[in-house]
Amino acid sequence: MLEKTLLFLLQGIPELSGELALSLALAAVPLRWGIIVAAGAAIAVLIYVIRLLPFTFGIHSVVGILIMVLLIMIATRVKTTTCFIVVFAAFATLAALEFLFSELFFSVIKLDPQSVISNNLLWKLIGMPQAILMIIIALLVSKYKKPREGMWKI
Repeated sequence: MLEKTLLFLLQGIPELSGELALSLALAAVPLRWGIIVAAGAAIAVLIYVIRLLPFTFGIHSVVGILIMVLLIMIATRVKTTTCFIVVFAAFATLAALEFLFSELFFSVIKLDPQSVISNNLLWKLIGMPQAILMIIIALLVSKYKKPREGMWKI
């Protein structure tokens, strides 16, 4: 159980930090990595706990989206509608990357997806490139879409 938790957080924290960073970059908020990583870690822990509960699969994604929207609304001066748009855009980017990386991996490796999914370490390692790429995309968006000063409330 501890190994499964640590592996989830190993991949979940960078992935959620990247998703939050991309959301902020799209909203032209300067990237403050201390806040982003701390929030990404907190969201990852919360999502992990929700996934352990007897809820329908996918509820954790809805909760994660809503928490990111609330976090951005509370911590920044981004309008509510913009918060939803940028978080959904970041979520869609992550979903597309997950699809592309898993399809690429399975087409190259030629392994049965169920056997890979049952290997928790391998499954989490497959997710690391998309997590890293989310952070790189956030950095690039932030570079080309200049952040506006005074967007943070905290």
